[in-house]
Amino acid sequence: MFAFNGEYSVLFETIVIAAIIISIGFVLEKVVLNRLKRIAQRTPWKGDEVIISSLKGFLFIFFVLLALKIALRPHIASPQAVLTVHKIYVVLLIFLVTIALCRMAVRLVRLYGENVSTGYYSVSIFSNLIGVMVFLLGVLVILQYLNISIAPVLGALGVGGLAVALGLQDTLANLFAGLHILAAKQIKLGDYIRLASGLEGFVTDINWRYSKIRALSNNVTIIPNAELSKAVVINYDLPEKEMTMVVEVGVSYASDLEQVERITIEVAKEVLREVPGGVKDFEPIVRYHTFGDFSIIFNVVLRVQSFIDQAPVKHEFIKRLHKRYRAEGIEIPFPIRTVHLLMDDKNRLAS
Repeated sequence: MFAFNGEYSVLFETIVIAAIIISIGFVLEKVVLNRLKRIAQRTPWKGDEVIISSLKGFLFIFFVLLALKIALRPHIASPQAVLTVHKIYVVLLIFLVTIALCRMAVRLVRLYGENVSTGYYSVSIFSNLIGVMVFLLGVLVILQYLNISIAPVLGALGVGGLAVALGLQDTLANLFAGLHILAAKQIKLGDYIRLASGLEGFVTDINWRYSKIRALSNNVTIIPNAELSKAVVINYDLPEKEMTMVVEVGVSYASDLEQVERITIEVAKEVLREVPGGVKDFEPIVRYHTFGDFSIIFNVVLRVQSFIDQAPVKHEFIKRLHKRYRAEGIEIPFPIRTVHLLMDDKNRLAS
């Protein structure tokens, strides 16, 4: 009877302690962590939010593991069993910390990528590599704790890695090509590029295998990194985002070219000053270059803040220039040709 009461008392005490520990974990997870997250949201640095959100879920699991370890200990008589349970607990704890650190590192790298680009873009290749490295480091710590020599493991990985490398040549080529693209800094996230094939758009992501290019139509083209690294690319954001834009215009041969140049520059300055995307302090340039079939053709050189600003600036410039030319009596001729026929007297009499 007394033995039964003693066992019952130990079991009850174990359950109570385990319940208290799990409750502490629940409170820390739901109350304290959420409170810290709200405080972090008010700080200018977003990294503290990433760190706190990365701990969500893991803190409660840690206290559950701790409660199970404490609850099982009084019911294990064998010292060897106690040691085994302790090792299992430590291995699970290291694995748990590894996953939490892996998640934290990946999110911090992505946050950094967003800050150095535009906020919309991300570099998956670095976040994936960092995650794999942290995970492998955790596995090595577990093996070291279990007194498992990693030398044979590394040897097996070396032989197996050679076989895998031969089978994954394309994948590895894309991986190193992606690293080369990022290291060379000739193509960055957010850049507007055009390939020799005609493909163009914003670079939105460079991961371990391929890159994503989002066109102005909002469609995404996926291109392998190896192909992108070998392609002939025009980067419209290098060496800077500002760029010149050329608009071709033609006027009648009867026009006063001095007046045409003066009015065109006035309209161009007005457009650059008032239309979003124009460079306000740029001095427009007019250059006549061709005696065309039906008009004198010239280029108007404007400057815009980025590649995508060309369309609205050109749109407004053509509208205002056409209106001003009509008001000033300057003719923009239709594409016509005049044919002069020469006939001798005999042909004229015959007709």
